[in-house]
Amino acid sequence: MLASRAKARRLHGLGRAEAVATAQDDVMTKPGTRQRPEVRGIEVDAQTRCAHYQSAADIVAIKMRCCGVYYACKDCHVALAGHVIAVWPRGEWEERAVLCGACGRELTIREYLQGESRCPGCGAEFNPGCRGRWHFYFEGGKEEGTSGKEGF
Repeated sequence: MLASRAKARRLHGLGRAEAVATAQDDVMTKPGTRQRPEVRGIEVDAQTRCAHYQSAADIVAIKMRCCGVYYACKDCHVALAGHVIAVWPRGEWEERAVLCGACGRELTIREYLQGESRCPGCGAEFNPGCRGRWHFYFEGGKEEGTSGKEGF
């Protein structure tokens, strides 16, 4: 965990684009091969559940726009990152910033928001209750005046 915090501090000092590029480079193992991205958080399990969200369907991690690092949830980010969350604007919803904890597929934000609360790759169910927390991560989330798929 200390190495993760040191890396987070190092990434925090970079500009957003540099931090994202560095975080993306860190998931490369050998040329042309990607491993599953690291997911940070408190007591994170193999499917990205954390101390805050532990149901069978709590298997989504979000790549934070502010630092380019996957966190299990906003509360884990607040506790560990040392900076505030930056919301993904609509113009960046084609970015791969949502991780399925079951299969490791990285979804675009739009793909996740327009989905049926399940991974399009493996079919694993995502917690439909997360829709009520989208506004913490994505511009136009439910609490900002949209509901369900409207406006997405």
